[in-house]
Amino acid sequence: MGDLLYLRHSTDKQTDARQRHALAKLLAAGAPVFDDPATSSRVLSLHRDGFKRLLEAATVDDTIRIADAARLFRSVADVLALRPVLIRRGLHLRVESGLLSGIDLAADDSGTKMIIQVLAAVLEFQRDLISENTKDGVASAAASGKTLGRPAAFEPGEIEDIVEAHRTGTAVKALAREYRVDPKTIRRALDSAGARAVPDDLGVLLGDLDDDQEQELADPTVSVDVPGLVAEHLQNSEDASIADALRDGRTIRRGQGYSVRVTAPLSLHQAMIEQSAAAMMQSPAGRKAHRIHSDRIVSLRVPSPF
Repeated sequence: MGDLLYLRHSTDKQTDARQRHALAKLLAAGAPVFDDPATSSRVLSLHRDGFKRLLEAATVDDTIRIADAARLFRSVADVLALRPVLIRRGLHLRVESGLLSGIDLAADDSGTKMIIQVLAAVLEFQRDLISENTKDGVASAAASGKTLGRPAAFEPGEIEDIVEAHRTGTAVKALAREYRVDPKTIRRALDSAGARAVPDDLGVLLGDLDDDQEQELADPTVSVDVPGLVAEHLQNSEDASIADALRDGRTIRRGQGYSVRVTAPLSLHQAMIEQSAAAMMQSPAGRKAHRIHSDRIVSLRVPSPF
């Protein structure tokens, strides 16, 4: 039973200084910190990389602590998605400052449910109000003849020259040096002109593929860290390809535990999940290891080439 600290700010121009001040005592005590810098509140908490790492590290009865509720959620949809996950995993959620500081927001009772629903509605209203005020300000500025946004980095003729140079093989960094701008500015100009778009016909990029190349596109080779508990169950698998892959894997130590980094076709990783599922579901530790293993494979999100 421990504390896990979560920090988030919305843009790269903001900092988490105020949040760290509110959590100062816990930071001084050495509580682990998980953060999502420059991450919009419109990204649901369960989809944020930092918060997913926190959930992976958390165990039953741990408490997630945040400086204020808006750091974690700002919509009813987010709360509805988040609370069942916390409740199912036996976690607590507490805000360190303000009126909510005495409430476990992950408690599964009717009073807390009501408070959460009202809080989420207020936060969502606040976010929408900020958005409406911004839109009104932009419309007012445009009506008064003000030019909005950053000044254009290039003249129209220069963009045509940049696109042509890129098509003939000039590197982005070389173009950035020539026009004395950041490489990102060159890439934005190329993207706005459609010069870096991927053709609909991948044959233009890939040419004729042999059977092995087509197989690699359909079933890509990826590296996944298999939790030690899962690896131990599968090391004597009747499927020789799974046993061989684990034997050839690299052991990665993680505190008192370990993982085996396996590089193999995606289909083999999926077969590992299927073969280990029944056995892993027999204990809390096994269920956690299976969830971590499954999440790592799902998170690869290997795009289809077609």
